[in-house]
Formats: sequence, C-alpha cells, structure tokens
Amino acid sequence: QVQLVESGGGLVQPGGSLRLSCAASGSIFSINAMGWYRQAPGKQRELVATITSGGSTNYADSVKGRFTISRDNAKNTVYLQMNSLKPEDTAVYYCNAGVSTGWATKPIGYWGQGTQVTVSS
Repeated sequence: QVQLVESGGGLVQPGGSLRLSCAASGSIFSINAMGWYRQAPGKQRELVATITSGGSTNYADSVKGRFTISRDNAKNTVYLQMNSLKPEDTAVYYCNAGVSTGWATKPIGYWGQGTQVTVSS
C-alpha cells in the first residue's frame, strides 16, 4: 500500500506565493516520475508539472516561469513552488507518483487526496 499526502494549500492574494509538498510513504521500492495536476470547478483535471527521478522537468504553458517543481528522492517528496499566483490558478491540486513496490514490478500511478489553492483578493 502506498499513500501520498499533500500539504501547503490555502488562500493567497493575487501575486502571492505558496509551496505545496507531497510525501509518499508505504511499500515503496522506487519512484519514477512525480507530478502535480489541478482541477478547477467544472473543468477537467490538467497537468501542471512533472519531474523524473533524474530531475528532468516539464511544465504546462500556463505556469512556465511562475511555478517550479522539485523533489527530494531521499524523502520521497515532491514540491511545487508557486509564485505570481493568479485567480485562474485556483483549483484543487493533486500529487501523482509512479511507484514500484518491488524489484522488476511495473510502476503504478498513485494519487494524493488533493489540496485546495484559492487565489483571491
């Protein structure tokens, strides 16, 4: 069993910053890519940013230059630093990780429970 627990969401004014964290725990042999997704009311879940185990990153065009994804492999944790936040960034943010639970087992995608980010004055 693998659990992903997010933290760091909240209410922030436009132009402000937040840092999200997501810690993976449980029967973890290795973690491949980790990422952040978000879902606004009435919209589909969309990719925000991903990072491979080697540190290669990918960002949605809407957050490039404002958000930074990073990870601490020793802590099985991924972070999302969000700067210059806009009202349109308001959403529930979900963490995702591709986790292998044993040698030569294929990674399975796990999701966190989500954390609310609200950008409003």
